[in-house]
Amino acid sequence: MEKTWLKHYPEGVPAEIDADAYPSILSIFQRSVAQFAARPAFSNKDTTLTFADIDRLSRNFAAFLQQSKSIGKGSCVAIMMPNLLQYPVALFGIIRTGAKIVNINPLYTQRELEHQLVDSGADAIVIFSEAVPVLTALIDGTEVETVVVTGVNDLASDEGGMGGMNPYLIAFNSALAEGQELELDTIEIASNDVAFLQYTGGTTGPAKGAILTHRNIVANLMQFSAVVAPELEFAEETIVTALPLYHIFGLTVNCLGFVYLGGHNVLITNPRDLRGFVEEVAKHRVSVWNGVNTLFNSLLNTDGFTTLDFSALKLCVGGGAAVQSSVAEKWAKVTGCPILEGYGLSETSPLLTFNPVDAKQFSGSIGIPVPSTDISLRDDQGVEVPEGEVGELCTLGPQVMKGYWQCDEATQEVMTEDGYFKTGDIARVDENGFFYIVDRKKDMVLVSGFNVFPNEVEAVVAECDGVLECACVGVKDAKSGEAVKLFVVAKPGADLSVEDIRAHCKNHLTSYKQPKYVEFMEALPKSNVGKILRRELREIGYEKD
Repeated sequence: MEKTWLKHYPEGVPAEIDADAYPSILSIFQRSVAQFAARPAFSNKDTTLTFADIDRLSRNFAAFLQQSKSIGKGSCVAIMMPNLLQYPVALFGIIRTGAKIVNINPLYTQRELEHQLVDSGADAIVIFSEAVPVLTALIDGTEVETVVVTGVNDLASDEGGMGGMNPYLIAFNSALAEGQELELDTIEIASNDVAFLQYTGGTTGPAKGAILTHRNIVANLMQFSAVVAPELEFAEETIVTALPLYHIFGLTVNCLGFVYLGGHNVLITNPRDLRGFVEEVAKHRVSVWNGVNTLFNSLLNTDGFTTLDFSALKLCVGGGAAVQSSVAEKWAKVTGCPILEGYGLSETSPLLTFNPVDAKQFSGSIGIPVPSTDISLRDDQGVEVPEGEVGELCTLGPQVMKGYWQCDEATQEVMTEDGYFKTGDIARVDENGFFYIVDRKKDMVLVSGFNVFPNEVEAVVAECDGVLECACVGVKDAKSGEAVKLFVVAKPGADLSVEDIRAHCKNHLTSYKQPKYVEFMEALPKSNVGKILRRELREIGYEKD
């Protein structure tokens, strides 16, 4: 595909980046500590850690792991906690040992946690205290020998029945204190060493571990910093980090990306507490805000949000799922800053495309490929489709994973013969090289032979008065093969009926795209970053219809 998108790069954004600019994530961290030592790096509620603080604490944690627990190259350490100051300390501490990291959602069930620990072969875990009971029930079936427990405000304790769970259990503060007295051996980390086993969200099946090397992550940090360079400055920016750091979006863009930029992460531990969220943000002059559509929408409907000071806001980034135009329009009106969408996956570290930062309004496009990235849209036979037609988005670049952990067959299924990664997303490209996601390939609904893309239906329904959130899926239908089923969450106090929804859809959608079934719900099932889980809705649909 001709790279027509290159002519839309803002001045100063290169066509190519140097994926070998740094040999590892650790070298980037060490460079940032040297340059930005006294700058705030991470804040949570009323506590702030500087880059020098993160350096000192992560060094102590690394020494504990290395000298007391023999964690090093070849080891695997899981992190299972929400957005707390302990996260970056643990993250960079583990990186300093040369071990690979498995990020785990602290809300995972026993089955989900066991799958990741067993599949990754994790030797150790740093876990949020509230998740310890889940671990207790399954730990004997894993290879985990070291358990470090932490809590809100770093008040981890081995009391409360946890002491007999594992002979190597230790509180986070105790680990830091012990490590402070120990030497830390220098470890050479190669660019092709594994940095993360980043498990996919599992929205379309069992989670698989994407093998991300240090070079993958370094490349994506170089790509991210290149595309935001026209708008953001080193040692000047503050970003709201409500996206979980254990998710690839928050990990690379917020945590590692702003460590590279010398920026300040304001960690939001519980973004579901929307009023507390708004109160926390009010304490800072925020210049960057990223999130997913459901988060933006929820904030816009939260008391106090519209009166925040947005005068420092430079950049708002949407990702993880499609941002609806109705939400984007309201966000821009309230904040004065448009949402610019980007796109990526766990398998691509994640960033693949991004809208130029000099864009003045929301476009509905996921933007253009970041430097050193090629994208090809292909049909089911692997043939590139003409401009304007839809095809599966396939990509090639230094940020693309090494493969799936211990799953060669699954790796082969997602790679083309010429080395492109098949994302599973259906997209189109316009004459200027801007890409538009149509939908997930597996989410497409086939109604009497016609393709219906849920994103289109959802975008229409979201504009209906009284609708807070919505999602649609395909369910079996004797007449048409599949039919569209719509799930709706109404705004509090809204007088909204099924008939209202049907009338709105009739005015804006052709007949085969209109929902045959409409069901109201109190809430929609979501992933850890707020992505609506259509897989679960399909199961609900089949049960009731």
